[in-house]
Amino acid sequence: MITKSTIDKVFETARVEEVIGDFVNLKKSGSNFKGLSPFSDERTPSFMVSPVKQIWKDFSSGKGGTVVSFLMEHEHFTYPEAIKYLAKKYNIEIEETEQTDEEKEKANERESLYLVSDYANTYFQKVLHDTDQGKAIGLSYFKERGFTDETIKKFQLGYAKDEWQAFTDEALKQGYNLDYLQKTGLTIVKEDKKFDRFKGRVLFPIHSMSGRVLGFGGRILGIDKKAAKYLNSPESDIYHKSKVLYGIYYAKQSIAKEDNCYLVEGYTDVIQFHQTGIKNVVASSGTALTSDQIRLINRLTKNITVLFDGDAAGTRASLRGIDLILEQGMNVKVCSFPKGEDPDSFAKSNTLEELTLFLETNALDFIQFKASLLFEETKNDPVKKAETIRDIVNSISKIPDQIKREIYIQECAKIMDISEEVLFSTLAQIHKKERYDANAKFKKEQKSFEVIKPQQQVKKVDVQYELERKIIEILLLYGNKTEVFEDLVLKDNEDGDLILEPVIQEAKVFEKIYLDLQEDEMEFTNEQFRNLYFKIIDTLNQEPEFQLKAFIQKVDPEVANEVTSILMNEERHNLHDWERKNIYPKGKELSIAQLVNETILSLRCHLIDQKVNDFKQETIENNANKTVLEDVLNYSNLKMLLSRKLNRVL
Repeated sequence: MITKSTIDKVFETARVEEVIGDFVNLKKSGSNFKGLSPFSDERTPSFMVSPVKQIWKDFSSGKGGTVVSFLMEHEHFTYPEAIKYLAKKYNIEIEETEQTDEEKEKANERESLYLVSDYANTYFQKVLHDTDQGKAIGLSYFKERGFTDETIKKFQLGYAKDEWQAFTDEALKQGYNLDYLQKTGLTIVKEDKKFDRFKGRVLFPIHSMSGRVLGFGGRILGIDKKAAKYLNSPESDIYHKSKVLYGIYYAKQSIAKEDNCYLVEGYTDVIQFHQTGIKNVVASSGTALTSDQIRLINRLTKNITVLFDGDAAGTRASLRGIDLILEQGMNVKVCSFPKGEDPDSFAKSNTLEELTLFLETNALDFIQFKASLLFEETKNDPVKKAETIRDIVNSISKIPDQIKREIYIQECAKIMDISEEVLFSTLAQIHKKERYDANAKFKKEQKSFEVIKPQQQVKKVDVQYELERKIIEILLLYGNKTEVFEDLVLKDNEDGDLILEPVIQEAKVFEKIYLDLQEDEMEFTNEQFRNLYFKIIDTLNQEPEFQLKAFIQKVDPEVANEVTSILMNEERHNLHDWERKNIYPKGKELSIAQLVNETILSLRCHLIDQKVNDFKQETIENNANKTVLEDVLNYSNLKMLLSRKLNRVL
């Protein structure tokens, strides 16, 4: 187990905006940062990070919490793993107490798969560097590709011995479970026989965005017509090839910094670009580009440059992925290498300056690239030219932004020498057909079952819930502050009427709230708020130097999520860029003392309303007696006094 002193040091050192910035492209928004949600598919930001409070909130999914909870949600880390990740990032030495056998057994299956993959990664690297076979075959291959020792170690490249079960035997000897070796795909089990999946292959470990080994890509070096040239790990609980990009771990910071991502096809393309000096590059690992992969990039940048080999057939096949990128609202450029070249070979034979200049000069807007490529093939065939134009307009129709669509239509009209009116008409037809198809699909689905349309009800505001929530917010933000309060004491005047007489006193905010609620015997009706309230009061009593960050760290994840929601609620308006629309949200102008008093007074008024309603109900059910009517009148008079103090009209 990790010692408490290490955990405390990690929380003190780690900066939530820095850690989340490795996974999400954050942009400054006032005193906070905002970005696209990493937990849902969206085009407008709903994800907020507060450096001051050291918390985050995703308004689209409702998730929120500390830097550790983000890693647990996003990377599926256990709590100790998240602490270790942060310790490594900030160069903090980890102190651990030895785990018991019982604690080791509690490691879940998913974690076991990660451990097996991590062991395999270390093993394959050791074989590459420390065995005669690894050096003679694997290392020689990487050297021939032009990779330096530094690059080979950085990308953790490895080699599997050309023996049927060398890896499996060693893993079992080290105590790893055969079931997990099989589930990760590292070992193939057939009846009573066991085989190494990657036998005789050089290996490229595939990392998550946080650097965990998810699976492997293996390239065969021998001549075997029956064996596939490249072989990937099979799908598992930790590896889904459609949701992973090779090199994202090494490229994420550079992508965010450069505000652009180069997309290539193969492992060696990524590695060669890195070695040359261009690090904002990832690969789809030979699979067709998917929406999940595009969303990974979309968190870091809105700009993608797709790099194609000089092979025309491959280029046409890859063009299909561009429409998916456009649907995500991203900006796409395309760059094709000279015939016979690919990103790997071109980067290997050119300097950084030459490669950078080539990319800048030859990267075309996708519409220019697609139009010029297809136009060259169809310029002498009117029918094919018409099909090409429709194909280009179909791509333009995928773009969500109306202004961009219009600009691309104008660009296409110039390149293809056709009127804009015709292209706009074609675009309208495509959209009309899409709407028709969507409606037809919806109607077809409707026929399969009867839907009873529910009566639309206006959601009633739960006043007590909102006031209790506000009290929790005040305690969290200002509980330990000392303020001057103007208390209201209820007295009879000379005429025997009830009046509120002000009394000035100085007190801590949490003491003031606690005493007021206790004096009026007001209790929280929401169980979570009630538990949270007593926990906060208890902490404030015991810890004179109350630290919000430390408090959130100690509470349960569910409670931490609710605390984050409360604290970030007022930041929500920052997501909408109201200032850009000349709308300026009004911030808090009340003093803390005034905020406390008004919240408590509002709660008192609400409870009086409830009491009066109870009396009225009793009057209806049991016939009114004089005592009940007097109580109703007294409470109503008190409500009037409190409302005057709040400047409200009854």
